[in-house]
Parts: sequence; C-alpha cells; structure tokens
Amino acid sequence: MRRSIATQRSWVVGGVAAGVIWTAAKLTIPLLAAAAIDDGMRHGDQGKVIRLTIVMMAIGIVQAICTGLRRYAAFRIALRTETDLRHRLFAHLQRLHFAFHDEAQTGQLMARANTDIQQVQTVVILIPLTIASLLTMSGVLVIMLTKDVVLAVLALGALPFLNVAATRFSHRIAPVNLALQEELADVSGVVEESLSGIRVVKGFGAEQQQVRRLQAEADSVLDRSLAAARLRAGFMPLVDFLPTVSMVAILWYGGHQVLNGHLQVGDILAFNLYILMLIWPMRMMGMLVAQASRASAGAGRVHEILATDPAITDAPDAQPLGAGAGALRFEGVRFGYGPGRSVLDGLDLEVAGGEAVAIVGATGSGKSTVARLVPRFYDVDAGQILLDGVDVRKLAVDELRGAVGIVFEETFLFSDTVRENIAFADPDAPFEQVERAARLAGASDFIDALPNGYDTVIGEHGFSLSGGQRQRIAIARAVLADPRILILDDATSSVDPTKEHEIRAALAEVMDGRTTLIIAHRPATIALADRVVLIGDGHVIATGTHDELLATSDEYRSVLAAAGAAPSAVDRADDSATRAVPEVTA
Repeated sequence: MRRSIATQRSWVVGGVAAGVIWTAAKLTIPLLAAAAIDDGMRHGDQGKVIRLTIVMMAIGIVQAICTGLRRYAAFRIALRTETDLRHRLFAHLQRLHFAFHDEAQTGQLMARANTDIQQVQTVVILIPLTIASLLTMSGVLVIMLTKDVVLAVLALGALPFLNVAATRFSHRIAPVNLALQEELADVSGVVEESLSGIRVVKGFGAEQQQVRRLQAEADSVLDRSLAAARLRAGFMPLVDFLPTVSMVAILWYGGHQVLNGHLQVGDILAFNLYILMLIWPMRMMGMLVAQASRASAGAGRVHEILATDPAITDAPDAQPLGAGAGALRFEGVRFGYGPGRSVLDGLDLEVAGGEAVAIVGATGSGKSTVARLVPRFYDVDAGQILLDGVDVRKLAVDELRGAVGIVFEETFLFSDTVRENIAFADPDAPFEQVERAARLAGASDFIDALPNGYDTVIGEHGFSLSGGQRQRIAIARAVLADPRILILDDATSSVDPTKEHEIRAALAEVMDGRTTLIIAHRPATIALADRVVLIGDGHVIATGTHDELLATSDEYRSVLAAAGAAPSAVDRADDSATRAVPEVTA
C-alpha cells in the first residue's frame, strides 16, 4: 500500500496542502466572528462589521474550494491505491504455483481481491481527512490556550477519556472485524462453488442443501456484523457526548468570567464554535479507529497472498531453448505432492523427437503427474527432466510453457467468442491461422454452422457446446500455439464414444511429426501412439506397442480391464482407420 501511495506523491502533497489551507481558514472564521461582536457590534462600528463579514465570506469561499480539493485528492489516492493493489494481487495469483492453487479456495481468493481490498481503500480515504482533522484539533488547542488556559483545559479535558475509550474500542473490535472478513470470504466460497457446480447441485437435487449452507454462512456474517455494530454503538455516542460536556463547562465557567469582566462575549462565542468544530474531527477519529481495525484485517489477508513466494521461478542462469525436435528424457525422477505422498520413484523414460508415446497406468500411478512435470507445473524432488538436452528447470518458465501444448481431460473454455478461445495463446494471431487450427482439430464444420461462426460467444465454461465440440476447440487452441511438445491428458475420456473417432482423427493430424505424450486408458486412443509405456509404483513397468503389451503384460491387461477398456476387434479396426487419415494442409 505504501508503494502505491508513494507513486501519487504529487496528489498527496496537494491534498495535504489543501487540508492545511482548509484548516487555517476554518480556524480563522471564529476569531473574525468574535472580533465582529466585540470590536464592531459592541462599539456600533458598522463598517468594521461589514469588512469582517466580507473577509469571512472570502475565507469561506477558500475553505469550500479546499474542501473539494482535499476530498477529491483523498478519493483519487484511495481509488488508485485500490486499483494498484488489485492489479498486484491478481498478477501475483497468476504467478503462484499449482500447489498453491491446489489448496486455495477460489471463493476465498475472490473475497481477498474484492471485499478485503475495498476495506483497505476505505481507510486510505479516511487518512488524509483525518490528517486535516488532527490539524484542526491542534490549531484549536493552540488558540484556546492562547485565549484562556482554564477554558482550554475545560474544553479539552474530555480528550484523555476519549483516548482511553478509543484504545479499548480498538482492541475489542479488532478480532471481531477479522472474524467478519473471514466469514465474508466463506460466503463467497459457498456462492462460487454452488454456481460453478450448478449442474452437480441440480443433478442431485441439492438446491435446498446449498441454500441452507449459504444461510448458515450468512447468519455467521450477521452475528459478526451485529457484534461489531454493538461495539460501535457503545463507542460513537461517547464521541458525540464529550464535546457537549465541554460546551457546558465553557458556558458555566466562561459565563462567570464575562459577568466578572475578565472575558468578552465574543471569546465565549469563539470557544463554543471551536468546540463545535471539534465534534467532526472527534467523530472522524472514531470512524478511523473502527475502520482501521477492519482494514487491518483485510490488509493482512491480502498481504498473506502477496507474501507467498512462487515456488516455480526462472533460474538465475536461465538459458534459451535452442532448436530441437522435442526429445524428452526423464532421469531418475522422484516426486510427491507432499511429505509421505510419493508418486514417482526413480522414473526413467526417453521419448524421441517426433515420437508419440502413450503413458498408461492404474489410478494414482502418476501418469498425469508425468505430464504436469514437463511444463513445470511442479518441480521434481530429485532427478531431472531434459527437453532437447536441457534441464527444464534451466529454461525460462514462459519459454518452456510456450513450447508445451496441453489438452486437458477437463476442457475449460472462456466466456468469449470461439475465435478468442482458439487464439488464447496468441490473441494477435491472424484469422487464417485460427481457421487452420480449427480445420486440423476437426472443428471447422461445426463452427461454421454456429449462429455467428467464429464470432459466436459461447457460454461460461463452454457448456453451450457439446463435450466433443469443446474438446475440438481445446485441441485447436493447442494447435495454434504450435508447441514442440503436445500433451493429451485423457483428452477423449469425456467424449461420447460415438464421436470419439472424430476426435481421434483430429488428434492424428495434430500429432503428425510432433512429440506427443498421451495419457489415456481407452485402447482406441492408446493405439494412436507409436509406443506405450506402462508405469506403476512410480517407475516404468513395461514398454512396447499396444498389441505387444496386450499379448505379453498381465499388468497392462489388468489396467485396461479396471478402466473398463477391454479391447475389441472394432476398436482395433477403428484405430487403423484413424491412423490412416490423410494429413490436412493449410
């Protein structure tokens, strides 16, 4: 936050200057009013009264202008700080590693990027206004002490009590506000999960269950909010009451002083105006104390993310990825998702440039983990992965991931046009390249049939399309990136078997001459590979063609049977047809 404010130094200086002038103008008006009464009205000097009135009007105009300037400066600084902080948080979330996002709840992150940052923005607005209030209080103190020490003590004697009350209030409300911010984040989490999983919710008829979940979280927010409101209700009346006590004391003592001839009526008026002038600054201090506690809780939650260092970063001696065919080599790779959760244990595997290799294994065997380690979604615990002879940890992360294209099992499309989804990796790609990628992915026909063709806006997650259509757009997206390594992570598992041959035909075109890792369990998809690697217990168990392993490996047959993928003559015939599809050229 300090960095954001520092970049707006000129506005900070301007806002403070406007606040100083505003304070000086505000403090001057009671003195002029007192002079008009004591030196003008009491002596019947109408000209002096008029002159002082004109001066007061001029000072009032200056005060009004400075009020607008300082408030605009305060809001501008706060809003720019909020925007900068939100940009920094989002950019940092993009940089954070997969392991962080594996554990973080999306709703919690959304709450920190919205609710928590808004709390910080609110207190930033109050800071310059509070500075002006402090200047006003200091000026009032000086003027009062100059006029009459006893009256000043009576007028300001309540401030120590207010300070004690504010300290107690701050200590009591801080944990309540922290709990409130956490409860608000929980509400965001329930809403995000319910909307993202609306098809599951409706599929199981669990709408009322989710409504009850939200109601429970909303009730918790209500309880915390009421607890904070009760604390404020006990503190803020004190802020209003203490100036009234001071005013009564001034009227009692000052009245006696006027009657005894030791003080003038105008001075009593000035003191009362100064007491009234203190009411808003005191209220501002109370608001700042209350809001600062909540902003501190929000800022702490935002800082918790910003202080998290990305686990996957560029090496200090990062080297460029030179030319190559996309050869991969896994040497003694060990990896686990946490202590005691070992997945790969000494994996050795070599994939030649341009070779298509299917990685097969039982559930939990680590086949998808192999695919995630290549683009450095995670770093190996031991051993190394070489891309064209270079350890992937020695490559710049952006360049490495630009060389690896992935088609995930769970296809995610953005709420945008078909064209923008295909060109996601290269938004400036010419339309001809987008069309070519769609054609290679076997998606051009159904895209042309859409209401607006490539400019058709698809719904959230792409659910307005069929599973096969979504998958083909995902393949086109990978094709447009023109990766050196293509990873197909169960890319046909969610596709209707009657349409699977269309996807496989598209994949055959995309894979031609490109190093490809295929994570699959269906024989028809596995048969797209030049070679099959069976992994288990964290290392390679067997390797060969699909037919060879089917004939020689009991483990391989068990894995296929467990996946409900028993081979058939139809599968093998379909595979042959798929492999024989002629290459589509641009």
